[in-house]
Amino acid sequence: MDIKLDPSRDDLPLVANTSHILVKHYVLDLDVDFESQVIGGTIVLFLESGNRFKKRSSSTEVACPSESNEACKFRMPEPCQIPVTNTKTFSSKIGYNDFVICGKGEKDTSGKDGNHDNQEQASGISSSKYCCDTGNHGSEEFLLVLDCCDLSVLKVEEVDVAAVPGIEKFTRSPKLRNQIVHEVMALPADRWREQLDYYARCSQAPGCGELLFDTDTWSLQIRKTGAQTATDFPHAIRIQYRTKPQGRSVTWTSDQSGRPCVYTVGSPINNRALFPCQEPPVAMSTWQATVRAAASFVVLMSGENSAKPTQLQEDYSSWHYYVTMPMPASTFTIAVGSWTEMKPEICSSNDVATERSFSPSEADFSPHIVFLSQSTLTGMSQLCGTRLCHEIAHAWFGLAIGARDWTEEWLSEGFATHLEDVFWAKAQQQLAPHEAREQQELRACLRWRRLQDEVQNSPEEMQVLRPNKEKTGHVSDSGSSVIRHGLNPEKVFMQVHYLKGYFLLRFLAKRLGEDTYFSFLRKFVHTFHGQLILSQDFLQMLLENIPEEKRPELSVGNIFRDWLESSGIPQPLQRERQALAECGLAQQVSAEVAKWVRVNRRPRKRKRKDREEVFEKLLPDQLVLLLEHLLEQKTVTPRTLQSLERIYRLSEQDAEVRHRWCELIVKHKYTKAYRDVERFLQEDQAMGIYLYGELMLSEDPRQQHLARRCFELSREQMDKSSAEVVAEMLF
Repeated sequence: MDIKLDPSRDDLPLVANTSHILVKHYVLDLDVDFESQVIGGTIVLFLESGNRFKKRSSSTEVACPSESNEACKFRMPEPCQIPVTNTKTFSSKIGYNDFVICGKGEKDTSGKDGNHDNQEQASGISSSKYCCDTGNHGSEEFLLVLDCCDLSVLKVEEVDVAAVPGIEKFTRSPKLRNQIVHEVMALPADRWREQLDYYARCSQAPGCGELLFDTDTWSLQIRKTGAQTATDFPHAIRIQYRTKPQGRSVTWTSDQSGRPCVYTVGSPINNRALFPCQEPPVAMSTWQATVRAAASFVVLMSGENSAKPTQLQEDYSSWHYYVTMPMPASTFTIAVGSWTEMKPEICSSNDVATERSFSPSEADFSPHIVFLSQSTLTGMSQLCGTRLCHEIAHAWFGLAIGARDWTEEWLSEGFATHLEDVFWAKAQQQLAPHEAREQQELRACLRWRRLQDEVQNSPEEMQVLRPNKEKTGHVSDSGSSVIRHGLNPEKVFMQVHYLKGYFLLRFLAKRLGEDTYFSFLRKFVHTFHGQLILSQDFLQMLLENIPEEKRPELSVGNIFRDWLESSGIPQPLQRERQALAECGLAQQVSAEVAKWVRVNRRPRKRKRKDREEVFEKLLPDQLVLLLEHLLEQKTVTPRTLQSLERIYRLSEQDAEVRHRWCELIVKHKYTKAYRDVERFLQEDQAMGIYLYGELMLSEDPRQQHLARRCFELSREQMDKSSAEVVAEMLF
């Protein structure tokens, strides 16, 4: 498909000037207001400046220059497991009623275009004059640039950390506030409790002067009169702000019981519509957050501690979470709602899951968050199990080891997809090794089909895993960059980085032998744990560990050319196509397809001599493959479709199976099962996008009416990117 892309619309800018100054710690103090659909309060940023952040003599290791091909390192203190018990230390000076978010009962509708009108702020500055002054340019003042979108910034001020009682031990001069911040950040990892306490106390210190600021579509720009360099700029600043109801980082919706809830979403703009931050991968930081909400709600966050609420006046509760391992700002996650906990309990006969409500007095919470679509929870356990394994794999590839350039998504998604099969095989302890291998080969066959379909129906330039090629990892002098196609709504639904990345790793594992490959992978994780990498870091180390006889035609350059820098299906993978279709479980499916083709060709009234077909029981992945083969048939009769649904109980299967079943229903206009399509579009919104397109392409008035009706019923609860794509299909 020849689709023209518009870089001004499709590319996502990362504008923070991380080469001059870095946020090392955030302290958030927020209120959640469901009536106005606003999260508001303050965030204190603790900053570190320096010449490209060369390694200091302390335990802190920071980003290396963008020109280097060496992996970047960041501080990795030991993660803590024990929650802070002195909750009073972290209580906010700003009471719940002290900060007015907006008029009671009214939604904040100001600044719908995502820009903040600073004419209402006495501290506003002209972005046209200072927008590019991100470093030291002679007599011009230094400008701190943060990634920010869809936020109302109300006030920015320097924090007088020297006013904190007991802080004077860090410096002989109370005027050296930046030195105090530096010394607090330099505390060794084994003093993490003390460090968090100092951060909290400093964040509550009084302001000592407002700072000038301005916002545009993608950034918040802050300066201090007279501060000409990053070293002179205040290293502790407080920003008072509030989110907007339509902000792209936060979803206000209802749960399955109709109760209000709010959560952050992994949108293309990450968390910049939740709080001003530094988005580029190099900007690793720790954080702590105090969040207040009505006492009837539970606040969950991606923190390390098991938080329990502190009861406040007027039926409000306060929750505190923290993280001591430096992480990207995009990993900060919050979910507030009337949640219930499903907890397995050991019974004398078997394990059962019992449902009970969260109690404010309970401390046995689990704040580490993995978001799963409700689509994974229906049907058999396989879909949920494999998805969980995929997300668990991200603990190593995506978190412990990150991509230095976010255009190299395959370094996260390809590895997680490859490892999900390995983890899932281990999770199914009853599987024999040969059974696990057969299941992995079947999933490889399905992924081949998905990749083939994707490359036929997507722009070629969006099929490239390393789109910046030799410029991968390069940033501007300030540290700003762009993510290619990061704002293109179609990219959310593409799997090319998952699939081509998976097949590359599968190819390498077969070349080395799986035992050798996974032994190397453990070594790689140990070597690069806590670092940011580029593709060549992985490939160079891999090739160094391959025996000479296994290296023919393998080089970093060849792998770049064949796998990472070209569109379409890589040539080495083309040669494996036949082998993928010949695995045992796939061959079993082929035999079942032949039976269904015979059934489909029979006349309505069977002859007595026709024997009844006996169908084998199939695994969920086999059912997916079976339905995909039947989708290739020109005609499938209503009688055959009815038999398919009855024999395999398709409407009760997992979402992957039901999706293919709905495709068959739409293709053959099987009106008796339209209810299954309606249910899928309303209950499996994230997976139903393709079906909307099929319904509209059919040019059947009844199917088009079904699509529009389902969209009208679901659009308010849909992910914003999904709703945008569907609206373009329907109208």
